[in-house]
Amino acid sequence: MNLLKIALLQIAPAGTLAGNLEKGTAACRRAKELGADIALFPEMWSNGYNIYGRPVEEWKAEAISAGSDFIRSFGRLAGELNMAIGVTLLEAWENGPRNTLVLFDRFGERKLTFAKVHTCDFDVERNLTPGEDFPVTALDTAQGEVQVGVMICYDREFPESARILMLRGAELILVPNACPMELNRLSQLRARAYENMLAVATCNYPDSVPDCNGGSSVFDGVACLPEAAGSRDTCLLQAGGGEGVYTAELDLDMLRAYRTREVHGNAYRHPKKYGILTDTQINAPFIREDYRE
Repeated sequence: MNLLKIALLQIAPAGTLAGNLEKGTAACRRAKELGADIALFPEMWSNGYNIYGRPVEEWKAEAISAGSDFIRSFGRLAGELNMAIGVTLLEAWENGPRNTLVLFDRFGERKLTFAKVHTCDFDVERNLTPGEDFPVTALDTAQGEVQVGVMICYDREFPESARILMLRGAELILVPNACPMELNRLSQLRARAYENMLAVATCNYPDSVPDCNGGSSVFDGVACLPEAAGSRDTCLLQAGGGEGVYTAELDLDMLRAYRTREVHGNAYRHPKKYGILTDTQINAPFIREDYRE
C-alpha cells in the first residue's frame, strides 16, 4: 500500500508578510511532524487574501514576486523538511497582480507556478490578471512520483478545469481556497474527483477568518471497489472550522488500479461532439453574460 500523506494548513493569517512567513513555516514543520509528504496553504497566503473592503491600489501594493525571499524561504524549507510545499501568494505581475500557487518538491525545486484562471470578475478580483493554463507536473515525493495539478477556489466551479488536468495526467489536484465551504461547494469538489477519477485536496481558511469556515477536505475519487458491494464514500477528510494542520492519507495504489478499470475520466468521451464548449459566439440562455475571455 502506497500512502501519500497530504497536510492541509487550515491556519489564519498573521497580518503581515513577515508574520505569515513565520506562522507558515511553523505550520509546515508541524505537517512534517505529522508525517506529511505534501503541505498545502489556503489561497493567497502572502497577504491572507485580504483584498475586500480596502482600496484596490492599497492591496495591489502588497503583491510580491514569485521569486521573492518569502517564496524562496518555503523552497528552502521544502528541501530541509524533505516535504513538498504548495505556497500561495498575491503575485506581482505586469498587468496587475495574479492569484498564484508555487509548488516545490521535497528537494526544494520549483516544479509548478499556477495562476488562478477563473478570477472572480463579478467582484474585487476583477482587478487581478487571470492565469492562462492548467499545467500538470511530476512531483517527486517520498512515496514516489505523483502527477499534480492545481485549481484555485473559483476554478473548481468549472468542470473544464479539472477535466483539462485529468487529460494531462493529473492524479492529484491541489485546491487553495478562501470562501465558505458549504454543501454545494463540497459537492463540486466531490464531483470533480469522481468524474475524473483523481484526488482533490482543498485547503481553506479557518472560521476565525471573515467569510471562511474551515472545512478543508480531501476526496480520493474512488467510488467503488471490486470486493465491496455498493458505492464507497470518497471523502477521506473534512475538517471542522477550527485552526489546525489536518492530514489525510491517499492510497495511490488503490487510485491507480481504479483508474485502469473504471469507466469515468477519459474512457468513453466523445470530444468531437463538444465543439460548442469552445465557441465564444454562443449566447447561452444564462441570466449573466458579462464574462471575460
